[in-house]
This record gives sequence, structure tokens and C-alpha cells, in this order.
Amino acid sequence: MTYILYALAILAAGVLAFGLSRALRTYLKFRGKRIVSCPETHHAAAVRVAAGNAAAEAALGREHLKLSACSRWPEREVCGQECLQQIEEAPKACLVSTIVNQWYQGQQCAYCRKPFGELHWHDHPPALVNEQRETVQWSEIPAEKLQETMKTHWPVCWNCHIAETFRREHGELVVDRPADSLRISVYK
Repeated sequence: MTYILYALAILAAGVLAFGLSRALRTYLKFRGKRIVSCPETHHAAAVRVAAGNAAAEAALGREHLKLSACSRWPEREVCGQECLQQIEEAPKACLVSTIVNQWYQGQQCAYCRKPFGELHWHDHPPALVNEQRETVQWSEIPAEKLQETMKTHWPVCWNCHIAETFRREHGELVVDRPADSLRISVYK
């Protein structure tokens, strides 16, 4: 009798572990902000999948995705959420972080010309510079405007972003040295 109870306990633990690992994989796969092409307007829309709900469904052996947020809401909140098909087909490709990381690959800082390597968003994230020479952080860019922004801005490393922000905010404390061959600027 005790062997049967042990066997049932082990079986239950295995089923629970399998369900939890499936839920965790699903959560990690579908978390984060994404850019999709709205099937209605064919314009970029920023969306979030209800990753917690998807994980709970996966733990129970079902797969069901739904959005938890969209840049077109609340006006179009009752849409059919056909954009989820894009996320299911390529979950990583439409992640904002993936799109931005790919954009930086092979580029150089607009100021110091330092090439970008692997990005570390938790520690000194890169920024952008616009045509007015103002650096901006990615957190200031609405995700649905991401692709437009990438066409009109240049990449800037963290160090140059901090230096240019200080220059803009405290110009009276900055002393400019004449340009030399070691110090070049993107704006000539």
C-alpha cells in the first residue's frame, strides 16, 4: 500500500513539474512588448501578450493567447486580435528588444564612432540622437513609432548620451576644445 502511495506521489510530482516547466517556457516565450502589423490598418502597433494567462493555460495543457495591451486600445479593444498569428509564427522576431538589438548591430556611435557590440539593457543602455542633436533614450520612444524613429535617428553610446545630455542641460559649464583628428563629430 505504501509503495502505491509513493508511486502516486512521484507521478503527481512529475506531472506538476512538467506543467510548471511548460508554464515557465510559455511565459518566457510570450512576455515583453512587441511590434506587429495591425491587420486592420496595416500600420505598426505595440502590443503585449497576456503572458501570465498563456502560462496558466499551458500548464493545463491548453494553448490560448490573448492580448493584455495594444497601442490602438481603448478605441479598438474589441478587435478580433488577428495580430496574434504574427506573434505565434515568430515570437522573438517581433519583440521590441530583438528589433532594437538588430538595428544596433554593425552600427557605430554617431559621436565617438565606437562600434556597438552586444547590448546590455540593464547596464548603460544605448540611446539615439535626432536631427536637432538631442539625444533621447529608448524609453522615451513609443514602441509603435519604433520603426519610424530608426529611419530618422542615429545610434549613440551611453557615454556620449550622458555627455550630450549634460551639454544640453548645463551648457554654461561646458568648455569646447577645437576639433582635432582625435575628436570628430557626426555634424560637420
